[in-house]
Amino acid sequence: MERDPQTTQTPAADEAAGPEGRVGPGRVGSESPDGVHAPETAPPAAEHGADGAPEPEATAADASLAQAQADAAEPEAAAAKPEEPDYRDQYLRAMAELDNVRKRARRDVGVAETRGIAKLARELLPAIDNFARALDAAEAQPENRDHHLTDGIRLVQAELLAALARVGIEPDSPRGERFDPHRHEAIAQQPVEGAESGTIVEVYSQGYRYRDDVLRPAKVVVAA
Repeated sequence: MERDPQTTQTPAADEAAGPEGRVGPGRVGSESPDGVHAPETAPPAAEHGADGAPEPEATAADASLAQAQADAAEPEAAAAKPEEPDYRDQYLRAMAELDNVRKRARRDVGVAETRGIAKLARELLPAIDNFARALDAAEAQPENRDHHLTDGIRLVQAELLAALARVGIEPDSPRGERFDPHRHEAIAQQPVEGAESGTIVEVYSQGYRYRDDVLRPAKVVVAA
C-alpha cells in the first residue's frame, strides 16, 4: 500500500525533533539557536487595584486638598471684590449736611444783621438826642413854639424814631420803674418825698433797646 507523502512522517524525523521540537496546539514559541523554544513575551497588562478594577486618577486625599484650596480662595476673591457703596445712605447724609449748612447760614446772617443794625443805631442815637435838645430849646421860647422851623425839627425826629421802631429799636424811658443795673445807669441818688427807695425819679437821658439787647442804658436819678 502506498502512503501519502504529505501526511507520512518518518520516525527518524520525530526522534530528531524530540519532545521540545514539537509544537503542540495552543503553544506559541520560537526556537533558540541551541534548539530550545522560548515563549514570546506578552505586552504588559494595565495596572489594577486590589479588586481588579483600574485605579482612579485622583484619590480621595487629592480631592479633599483641591476642595480645601477652593474654599480658601473664595474669601480672598470676595475680599478683593470692592463692595458697592450704599447710595441711599450717602444721599441721606448729604441732605442732612446741606440742611445743617442752611441753618448755620441763616443763623450767621441773622447775627450779622443784628450787629449791623445795632452799630448803625449807636451812631444815630447822638443825632436823635440833639434833635430832642433842639426841640426843648425852641419850645422854651413862646414865640418859637409854633414856628415852622420847630415843626420841621419835630417831623424829622418823628421819622427817625419811626425808622428805628420798624427794625426793632425802641426808646426806654423808665421813670417810676425800679432801678435795674443791667438796663439803667444811675448818675445820682437823692431822697424824694413819696418815692420808694430804689425807684427812678428822673430820666436824664433816655435809653434804647434793640429787642432784648440794650443799645444804650438810660441815665437816671434814683430815689434814696
